[in-house]
Amino acid sequence: LLQLFQSSALFCGDFFVREVASFSDFFAFDTMASLARVVSRGSTAGRARAFASAAELKKTLVHAEHVADGGKMVDFAGYSMPVQYTKAGAPHTLSIIESTKWTRENASLFDVSHMCSIRWTGKDAFDFVERVTTADVKGLDAMRGTLSVIPNEKGGIIDDTMVTKCVSKEHGEHVYQVVNAGCADKDLKHFEEQLGKFGGDVKMEVCWDNRGLYAIQGPKAVDVVQRLAKQDLSKVAFGESLFLTIEGAECLVSRCGYTGEDGFEIFVPEDAAVKVWNALKSENEVRLAALGARDALRLEAGLCLYGHDIDEDTTPIEAGLTWVVGKSRRDISAKNPFIGAEHILAQITDKTLVKKMRAGLMATSGPPAREGAEIQTPEGESVGIVTSGTMSPILRKNIAIGYINKPYNKRDTNLQVVVRKKSFPATVVRMPFVPTQYYKP
Repeated sequence: LLQLFQSSALFCGDFFVREVASFSDFFAFDTMASLARVVSRGSTAGRARAFASAAELKKTLVHAEHVADGGKMVDFAGYSMPVQYTKAGAPHTLSIIESTKWTRENASLFDVSHMCSIRWTGKDAFDFVERVTTADVKGLDAMRGTLSVIPNEKGGIIDDTMVTKCVSKEHGEHVYQVVNAGCADKDLKHFEEQLGKFGGDVKMEVCWDNRGLYAIQGPKAVDVVQRLAKQDLSKVAFGESLFLTIEGAECLVSRCGYTGEDGFEIFVPEDAAVKVWNALKSENEVRLAALGARDALRLEAGLCLYGHDIDEDTTPIEAGLTWVVGKSRRDISAKNPFIGAEHILAQITDKTLVKKMRAGLMATSGPPAREGAEIQTPEGESVGIVTSGTMSPILRKNIAIGYINKPYNKRDTNLQVVVRKKSFPATVVRMPFVPTQYYKP
């Protein structure tokens, strides 16, 4: 089916300019095809879930709301999730392009409850999380979070993760972590194995299907959250968290997201999940958004998608994510080094050990270069591979992320991408492709 789709006339060079609706159909298909590739690289359980029937798929707490709003439901990491909303005449029915633009200009609401949360408590919790991630947990201010990675022994990336140092009445000072749904099984198994070796006072509490997790993204997201929470958020910076009362429920709210825009991720108690979702959805600035727009938005922002742009054979240094290794974590002789520190820190110290780097590409003609497309010099020498690619709804240009051998990864280097055995010119450009709007007071 994928080969048939690739060979069809839908992929002609000017298709994306002429056919918005058809592009949305394509993007939904492409997202599902990408998902299949991601899951196939995961655990045995993940591969089994990839072929689950609709009845076997897990459902988030607002699944019925997705269906009622015309959500086109697909299997995403074992969950029934909307790839797009298609109910005729409904305000939330937007094409992928329209949804991406709405997010950049207004506010879009995403259900990301399929992602897995973990609460770490105990007097040795900070030490343990610093063992299994590259984060400087002890150096974080209270209620502050950071993107990090979970490294393996060779320095590869088991998963990317958000780590927040939280303080609450119920749990005191603790770590709240979020991992990708498609990696959750192997992540939890890895943590359990490491807990057995660690031996300290640490408790792992998995918070997954018993809470809602909603991302409201875009420049008007702050207006919506302030209105519902009745609280001024002008002094809350991107990356900071706080507890807010929304629709009578105490929610953990983090100013963060996966779109390049300002926004918030809201963790909602199970009994208030539907009520809070409907309250957010009902605000005038808000439209529902789904997997199709989410992937376009993150790619425009130059953000990595696990299983595509990062994996267990890629180090954070090769991925251009050196900054996720806290500066206080870069001492190889530290008492509590993170797993894989020897390999990762060696690449930070000696850049000659890094042979390839993640880079952005912008093509000047031809169809979008998709995952697996070869990157060549103008003379035809193979120097890299594309890991993500699409037509940018905002720029109306073909963009891609890939790994390129040094020194061809340098900005403004002229290269070419091979799509269906034809070569098209492309140039290495700086990421993000679309400027990010992370909020700072």
